[in-house]
Amino acid sequence: MTIRLHHCHQTRSMRTLWLLNELEVPYELVVHPFDQTLRSDTYRAVHPVGRVPALEIDGEVMMESGAIAEYLCERFPDAGLGRAPGDLDRIDWLSWVHFAETVSQHTANLTQQHIALRDDEMRSPIVMKLEAARLGKCLAAIEARLSTPVENRENLLTSGFSAADIGVGQAVWMGQRFVRLDPYPEVAAWLERITSRPAFQGALPPEGAELLYTRDFYEPWPMPT
Repeated sequence: MTIRLHHCHQTRSMRTLWLLNELEVPYELVVHPFDQTLRSDTYRAVHPVGRVPALEIDGEVMMESGAIAEYLCERFPDAGLGRAPGDLDRIDWLSWVHFAETVSQHTANLTQQHIALRDDEMRSPIVMKLEAARLGKCLAAIEARLSTPVENRENLLTSGFSAADIGVGQAVWMGQRFVRLDPYPEVAAWLERITSRPAFQGALPPEGAELLYTRDFYEPWPMPT
């Protein structure tokens, strides 16, 4: 079995890297700069629209992080990070694994506004405000889930830590650069717990790596007057 992950630091592919670390399976990591390299013909032969993650496994290529999570958890069930059909937590597991993309999309839009657009006149304080509010609604939904009165609730699923925590946790870890977690104490405590795991720490950019985010928090632009 050969597993090769195409990855950019501080992007969605980080959740796949974290998952591979948790699964403790051997893999090759190919780190790409977050630039036009992803648009090259060479990389497009791997991922047709030039994005990450792309996971090569046994001669096949998978592209979407939610699908990758489902497949890897099915391929390596002994790790206990998935929930099989028929499991009481199966529906919740699927819902939260894919909710990670909802969170990430708002963060991606904010990243574009604050970082990717080069000229200030291209940035929209209105879009920033709207996307931050939408991201806040996602955080409120996670807060409500974690506040559910279930004994020893420490993870998104009643049955314990899973790939759902990995996907949503990585998305929140990114999103906190645009929406502060102070109003969401359960989210903040959960994020601190899961990001202390060695597998998450191993997915962080190494010292000296070129980073997409250079600030801990990006203040919203003032609305036009």
